[in-house]
Amino acid sequence: MYNDIFQRIEEKYLITEEKKTKLLNKISSHIECDDYFKSSIHNIYFDTDNNDLIINSLEKPIFKDKFRIRSYKIPKEDDEVFLEMKTKYKGVVGKRRIKLKLKDFYKYINKEIKPKEQILKEIMYYYNYYDLKPAIYIAYDRESYKGKENKNLRITFDSNLRSRREKLKFVENVSMNNYFDKNIYIMEIKTVGSLPLWLVKTLSELEIMPTSFSKYGKIYEKEMKEMISYV
Repeated sequence: MYNDIFQRIEEKYLITEEKKTKLLNKISSHIECDDYFKSSIHNIYFDTDNNDLIINSLEKPIFKDKFRIRSYKIPKEDDEVFLEMKTKYKGVVGKRRIKLKLKDFYKYINKEIKPKEQILKEIMYYYNYYDLKPAIYIAYDRESYKGKENKNLRITFDSNLRSRREKLKFVENVSMNNYFDKNIYIMEIKTVGSLPLWLVKTLSELEIMPTSFSKYGKIYEKEMKEMISYV
């Protein structure tokens, strides 16, 4: 069973397609396509009945956490998915992640089997402690690059951000709500340590500035605003 634990710095940016093209042209000699260059990412985020995790996250505490199951396609029961517990403390992202079959995940949360691996024990303790339940389905399309010299550097561009609150399973052909009206990319730069100087200079030249953008958080805020406007 695959598992992973790591910490890194993650910065997010909202950019237009025009700026994305300019940026890639300027840094093309420093980056290359990632192993999974283009993918469609599907996530089910879990939360409490009162949405405690996302509400706490939006209050911007020095420590926040989230729980999700992720797949790079619509998985079947025998396909492998990533179960992730993600934390952020003073800007540093930590992640406990384990790969397992989708059908086994449901066996764990239904307590049909008990976890044996330490990471899975920690993840499931967290799940049971907060009494988490499926809260929202979030999907987007991703284009991924990695540094040629610095293999710890990853740059991703997410588009077509969409979500739904019903049918919180990995199933196809279900209508979803788009977050952006225009063709906007969520660029994310992930690295261990500081950004390389060539990248810092290029971002400055193109006036691309970091922003705070949590996909789950922004969708939740949009939903709350729409709900208030209906009252």
